[in-house]
Amino acid sequence: QVQLVESGGGLVQAGASLRLSCAASRRTFSMYAMGWFRQAPGKEREFVAAISWTGSRTSYADSVKGRFTISRDNARNTVYLQMNSLKPEDTAVYYCAAQKSAYNWGNNAESTQYDSWGQGTQVTVSS
Repeated sequence: QVQLVESGGGLVQAGASLRLSCAASRRTFSMYAMGWFRQAPGKEREFVAAISWTGSRTSYADSVKGRFTISRDNARNTVYLQMNSLKPEDTAVYYCAAQKSAYNWGNNAESTQYDSWGQGTQVTVSS
């Protein structure tokens, strides 16, 4: 497993942007796909976005397509989530996660494919 530390959350108005960062401690960071999930109060954790180990492949939940962009910098062991045109329904705690198997891209939207999770960062979007 790997230690993950998210940052960049906050309180913004609808239409604003935020960029979340997730720093990983693992030296083999570049071998693992990474994902972002979120959990709103009273709701289950849901998939937001995933990125392959090289960054050449990405996937997104339909609710964030065209507004959010996931990226990674393997030299810095960091994955990012750029969130634009934020909506009140994006309010949630956002978690980054590392896949449990190296070089795996299958089922990247399933939380069971990830075995390392950060502590989460709160994103609140006011209307």
